[in-house]
Amino acid sequence: MRAARPDLVAIWRRTWALSQESGKDPAEVLSAERLSHLSGVEPGRIPEVVAGTAVEAPLERRVHERFLRLRATRRDKHGREWPLAAIADDFDAPGASLGPLNAGTGLPRMGHAAGVQRFFGVHAGFLLADSKSAVERALALSATTVSDGRDDLEHLSYLTGMTPRAIRLTLDGSPPRLPLKEQVHLRFEHLRRTRVREDGQPHSLAAIAKSFDASGQSLTRLAQGEGLPNLAAAAGIQRFYGVEGGFLLADDTEALSTALALIEGELESAVRDRENPMLAVLRGHDVRSIVTRAGRLSPQGWKSLADHLDDLLAREGQLEVPGTKDGAPTGGAAAEGETP
Repeated sequence: MRAARPDLVAIWRRTWALSQESGKDPAEVLSAERLSHLSGVEPGRIPEVVAGTAVEAPLERRVHERFLRLRATRRDKHGREWPLAAIADDFDAPGASLGPLNAGTGLPRMGHAAGVQRFFGVHAGFLLADSKSAVERALALSATTVSDGRDDLEHLSYLTGMTPRAIRLTLDGSPPRLPLKEQVHLRFEHLRRTRVREDGQPHSLAAIAKSFDASGQSLTRLAQGEGLPNLAAAAGIQRFYGVEGGFLLADDTEALSTALALIEGELESAVRDRENPMLAVLRGHDVRSIVTRAGRLSPQGWKSLADHLDDLLAREGQLEVPGTKDGAPTGGAAAEGETP
């Protein structure tokens, strides 16, 4: 059964109310610039996307614009745009391979899209998600939803497409490393197995492909685990099943992190009589192991670590540098903090 898409206006209003209850400024929590930074959607389009009136751009243009936005808002620690060669070198490709993406004349290969997103530290659907999915994800990070009461591991498995064993290994810091082709195949099969038709049968390849104007035969190799879909097909599959725009592409750590972040939002926003077991899981796998290992570093090691953290923060738009604000060049108009 295909998942129903959430009502973004309802999520917006709920988050606005939660912000007020927690003493935070709703206009700041839900500012267009903040949601744009999280989603990759242009700030001026955010109100239209939330209201459901935005016209979606073609996939090739959308991916191109998101890539340019990453380069403009996630700069190096000196405030400069990352060169194409540096980005591509991170996943062992030549800088020229990103030329069509940068110019808006072609889509990147799936592996290259994954590498770009990993380089900039954004979620695996950043380039691929349609505007509604992207804004939906940004809102969901702070919105509260009702838990369906399923067992924690089963719930996480449903959300991520990972097996319970893979979830346990990932929580313990040793996630399984699958080739991208195998991972995408397993996630696709998980979607077909867990999101079925009303009669309990999996959706046919033809029905899935028809939703994005392709033939069922185009998904045969993916279903057999013999090939990767192109980006357009991956976007269509995720849209058909109503899952987050990086569902097929995210590695286990990111997929689990995304699911846990959503669940953490549920737990922190709801009034509980006692601590929920999921919150204990989150706390048990937080920063303690990192701090323990860092404590053994020499002063020179601490400096190297600090430099490396600056590089990572700069990539993710979290490091302020001269002439910038919140990881983006200054000078843009401030967004109005009004409820749609």
